[in-house]
Amino acid sequence: MAAVNAIMEWTFYNEVEVPQEIQDVLVDGETAEIAYKTVRDVAVVTNKRLIIADRQGIRGKKVEVYTIPFKSIIMYSSENAGTLDLNAELELWTRAGKLKINLDKKVDIRKLDRLIGQYIL
Repeated sequence: MAAVNAIMEWTFYNEVEVPQEIQDVLVDGETAEIAYKTVRDVAVVTNKRLIIADRQGIRGKKVEVYTIPFKSIIMYSSENAGTLDLNAELELWTRAGKLKINLDKKVDIRKLDRLIGQYIL
């Protein structure tokens, strides 16, 4: 499980528009709620899952897409940024392991917290 946890950490920097390439992979009845800029690409929260696209390679033409269905989340925690701590954190425990999402100070942790809670509870 340590190997899974090592790759399951991302940073969300700010809200962005949902890219068309993500809209194209949504299933019937699925709607994109919000999108966030990551290091090289985007993460999208839908009403069914969290989708994280990760561009790879020098030119970024290879894209790995992670899907975390809300039905697989068994527990989560959120921590807002403090005075000296610049990032808020969201941790998701799933059947596959634990995921950690660091949130830049421009991201509203409570907005994301409410959205995830709405779909997993």
